[in-house]
Amino acid sequence: MTSILTLRRAFVINRVLIRHGLDEFLRATPFSRFSGLLKLFALSGNNNKQLNRGQRLNQALTELGPIFVKLGQMLSTRRDLLPADIADELARLQDKVTPFSAEVVIATIEQQLGQPLSELFSEFDRSPLASASVAQVHSARLVSGEEVVVKIIRPGIHKKIVADLKLLHLLARWFEKYSATGKRLHAIRVIQDYQTTIFNELDLRIEAANTSQLRRNFEQNSILYVPAIHWSLCKERVMVQEKIHGVPIGEVSRLQKAGVDMQLLAHRGVEIFFTQVFNHSYFHADMHPGNIFVNIEDPANPKYIGIDCGIMGTLAEADKRYLAQNFVAFFNRDYHQIARLHLDSGWISAKFTAEEFESAIRTACEPIFGKPLSEISFGHFLVQLFQTARRFEMEVQPQLVLLQKTLLYVEGLGRQLYPQLDLWQTAQPFLKNWLVSTYGAKAVWEKIKNNAPTWLEQLPDMPAKVNQALELASQRTQQQDELVKTVKSLKQTQRKSAKKTAWALLGLALVVAALLNEPVWLSLPAVKNGLLGLSLLSFVVSFRA
Repeated sequence: MTSILTLRRAFVINRVLIRHGLDEFLRATPFSRFSGLLKLFALSGNNNKQLNRGQRLNQALTELGPIFVKLGQMLSTRRDLLPADIADELARLQDKVTPFSAEVVIATIEQQLGQPLSELFSEFDRSPLASASVAQVHSARLVSGEEVVVKIIRPGIHKKIVADLKLLHLLARWFEKYSATGKRLHAIRVIQDYQTTIFNELDLRIEAANTSQLRRNFEQNSILYVPAIHWSLCKERVMVQEKIHGVPIGEVSRLQKAGVDMQLLAHRGVEIFFTQVFNHSYFHADMHPGNIFVNIEDPANPKYIGIDCGIMGTLAEADKRYLAQNFVAFFNRDYHQIARLHLDSGWISAKFTAEEFESAIRTACEPIFGKPLSEISFGHFLVQLFQTARRFEMEVQPQLVLLQKTLLYVEGLGRQLYPQLDLWQTAQPFLKNWLVSTYGAKAVWEKIKNNAPTWLEQLPDMPAKVNQALELASQRTQQQDELVKTVKSLKQTQRKSAKKTAWALLGLALVVAALLNEPVWLSLPAVKNGLLGLSLLSFVVSFRA
């Protein structure tokens, strides 16, 4: 049963949408019948049709608060689902939120870590470094002298998120029920994905574990530095990690003024991305400019610093092979190979032919090659690929959507740093080398060599295992034969039963007919006796059938 509070919040949301001229989003809900009434309560708002719908949606979500801002940010990554104008504007959403008080911060830290603040830190800055929708961050210094940052989950946010999620699930159900667009956009699944993501962000132990894993992955590679976690000071709502010093990557003029090698910096960003995806199968999936800094101590050898590992992506071997082979085929304009890859891997329905999908991919991708090679976007290729494949009943996997979002971030940053960046020139050798090293003859030989000791150890047992497998196969064959016989027997029994029932029904019908006096001829004794005799014969046949 929908609660009064939920309906009241839904009313407020619809009123905000109307005030921002977004009636089209209201049509997909039962509130559409009350649109006239809602307009009376919308007050004088920003119903500015001069702005496009994406800009008006941006303003509406900002007014609705942090949870809706974060939802908008997540939706901006679903370019396989959303029109470009809406996705572009949602990507510009900022979740800078009024900070909560230092007293609440200190109380939360002491409650979570079980010690007074003075025993944990020799210094603690009561003013936050940053304040976002879910958490805020403060600078501090440990008693041991190390500089750290302390991240604290916003008080009361869990209860608010749970309440708003209930409402979002309700709206998603309405959207799918009443709108064809809602069905196409898989609104319910989108909200489920959002729920998983935001609940993970509410447990800082998950972020701490992600950060430690990423740091370990790059221990032997100095191009990315990840700050250390102080595990003894990490709980569900508080996390303490090493404080980093660097220049925000978005401050391009400052990097240029410091003499940073911008071409090398851009290329290293691409290298970090492909290393995470193909070598580690584990990548930072929230690499927006606010989470990336640059160490400029040696401007000729700049190094990346990555923070905020709340959202991470993982890829299976099949996903990596799919991506690498599709990227290579795309830049070779081998659309038939792309189609074959999708069919062979089961990504699209087998009811479609390779030729149908090849034609659709060619139509979507050829315009991309109208640009110079250095301007071609990997991320937009994935967007086109996913949008086209969806028409062929491909369900885009969440990990691929995360990767698409991250690739768009990386490309945007790379070209902001160095506009002449040729992503293909940087990525092509990496992809081809990875395919050769993973699936080439040498890689196959290495796998054989590595597995040989295990195979030799198992060799004496192989005849017995083969014999066991043959016996099992024989038993299954016998079971199948017995099952076939049972089914045949059941069918025969069913046929006999049907015959008996038919004869019995005929006998019953004849008895009923014999008891009738209309029409007149049925009342004749000879006719009645004949019918009764035939009915008796029918019953006898039914018993013997």
